[in-house]
Amino acid sequence: MSATVNQLAGQLAGEPSPDGEAAREPIPALDGAVDALTRLVRADLDEVNRIIVANMDSEIALIPQLAGYIVASGGKRLRPMLLLGAAQLCGYEGQRHQGLAASVEFIHTATLLHDDVVDGSDLRRGKASANEVFGNKPSVLVGDFLFARAFLLMVADGSIDVLHILSRAAAVIAEGEVMQLAAANDIATGEETYLAVVRAKTAELFAAACEVGAVVADAGPAARAALAQYGRALGVAFQLVDDVLDYSARQARLGKAIGDDFREGKITLPAVLAIAAGDADERAFWKRCLEDLDQTPADLDHALVLMQRHGTLDQAMDRARGYGAEARAALAGFPASPVRQILLDIVDFCIDRDY
Repeated sequence: MSATVNQLAGQLAGEPSPDGEAAREPIPALDGAVDALTRLVRADLDEVNRIIVANMDSEIALIPQLAGYIVASGGKRLRPMLLLGAAQLCGYEGQRHQGLAASVEFIHTATLLHDDVVDGSDLRRGKASANEVFGNKPSVLVGDFLFARAFLLMVADGSIDVLHILSRAAAVIAEGEVMQLAAANDIATGEETYLAVVRAKTAELFAAACEVGAVVADAGPAARAALAQYGRALGVAFQLVDDVLDYSARQARLGKAIGDDFREGKITLPAVLAIAAGDADERAFWKRCLEDLDQTPADLDHALVLMQRHGTLDQAMDRARGYGAEARAALAGFPASPVRQILLDIVDFCIDRDY
């Protein structure tokens, strides 16, 4: 392995970095549901990390360097952990789910690299984004590399069902990106269009990860459908809360500044609802700020006033809770168990983050 990949392997194992400081854990030690899920799948997750490191290696030094930068940047590994947890829920005791969980993480990481280039983002999880550090062209190309590695892992698994589920998810995610691009900076974007983008960009990979967990366990069609529905509803709720947090989260807690979406002109649900409820003067304000990107330092505060006036943050959270209820209902057919309870608790984690 290259020196860069060896260093990353040490970081994911929690070894000290070359400068003597403790390396960041690949999964933050969070209280509650995510911590419980991490403990539940810890042994499998360690192997997933090993597979990730091994499959990022390349003789082209920039590839493991850039890929390692984003892989080790502190993500929760929620999607691969959901796959591992779903497999446990269905009684699986083998090892196939480990490589497939790594494949899911590669798909997710590739989309992050591409997203940040398309959005022109300079921050990711509170640190400089890969495209800010390495440039747009390397980020796109390394994202392509990770997609290719994801598909190699699927092929190595040998299941046509798995290949169909994950390849379809990758295509749907790409469609979501194009939908979002078409609706970018357009205040005419309605809630239906917004939710279609969320289902494609975010929820589809959640759904695919959970369904693959059932597939490797040879679970029946009902279990597969239930876990896919759980993941899909959870993914929508997760994104809705993320969009609310952008207007109310503390950067120290979530690694992002308040109003990033506003400054970039992103049309997310809190803005969609405020635009729909506003009068002509308010719509002119939103057009200037989100379509024309003609903003003053005081505009974010005014946007927050309008959202409070129309209760759009609360409305968006109500939508998220509704999807959370759908996710919980999807697991009703599974017998009570510690795994099932943790997956139910993950719904609460996704909805009850600081906002």
